[in-house]
Amino acid sequence: MRLSRDHHGFQSLSLLCLATLVLTLLMNPQTVNAQATLEALDWAYAISPPFPPEEDDGTLHSLPGTDLQFTLDEARNRFGPADWYPQDHPEMPEIVAVGREEAGIMACALCHYPNGQGKPENASVVGLEPEYFIQQLEDMKNGLRRSANPEKANTNLMIAFAASMTEEEIQQSAEYFASMEWRQWIEVVETDTVPLTFRRGGLHIPLEGDEAGTEPIGQRIIEMPVDPEGTELWRNPRAGFRALVPPGAVAAGEELATTGGNGITVECSICHGENLDGLGLVPPLRNRSPSYLARQLFDFQQGTRQGAWAPLMDAVVENLSGEDIINLTAYLGSLPAEPED
Repeated sequence: MRLSRDHHGFQSLSLLCLATLVLTLLMNPQTVNAQATLEALDWAYAISPPFPPEEDDGTLHSLPGTDLQFTLDEARNRFGPADWYPQDHPEMPEIVAVGREEAGIMACALCHYPNGQGKPENASVVGLEPEYFIQQLEDMKNGLRRSANPEKANTNLMIAFAASMTEEEIQQSAEYFASMEWRQWIEVVETDTVPLTFRRGGLHIPLEGDEAGTEPIGQRIIEMPVDPEGTELWRNPRAGFRALVPPGAVAAGEELATTGGNGITVECSICHGENLDGLGLVPPLRNRSPSYLARQLFDFQQGTRQGAWAPLMDAVVENLSGEDIINLTAYLGSLPAEPED
């Protein structure tokens, strides 16, 4: 059928061209692969619908091993959150303890905890070389580090914080978190089934009561707090996480990490050190959150991490599938925080 040359004909032709262009873009192998990998990594982002915050009724709460008590609002105060265990860390600089409210910079301790151990939805920032820490904030400030998933809202928050921080604040926070040692935080468990969970604040929280149950794990990692209520509501900085991974993932990940898997990737130890506990400005990988590591691998793969050291990751991530990322991060998370003698 021949298209007429009247206004409606040109409009139809324009719509046809637009549809063809969109279809071409969607069928681009790189675009399709990226979308498929992003969907396969849905577990790592744990994007959740907004929940109304729990109401503070004024009740004082405490955690095991401390005599301190705080209300819910005090525990989660964005500009001075509760410090449950001040004996566990050095004196915090102001930017870490309370942030800078007039600039909209929330306390580092709110999300990363005073001990820097962090949670799967953000990052563990303890035990990093100060220069590496500073470089990451500079990359965020300069538009060189962002999330490949635009729904990852807290990444955008962190970019805004970095842009507003002074050089002194960046230096103070870097030196503070570097002054403490990374400690065991993740337990990796291979399993066929996982608890039914809901998502809140980037966390997988197990359902309780009549809603509790299990389901097949499939091709994903479910990283849950050991103390769900203490972590979700009270920010318990002594309660780590358990990462449930598919059977065989750790061994498959070890093969990739130590041999490159016949050209799929590159041995991690080349840059991250023989024990994978970091080498100079290259960060440690041992016992870090699989969710966090998976997001970073995908960010490198999609070019949204473009800092000074990013080109070193090109050959590492180029051919990784969603399953490869699951296996690699399961293995890295399973390593003890300290290398065994």
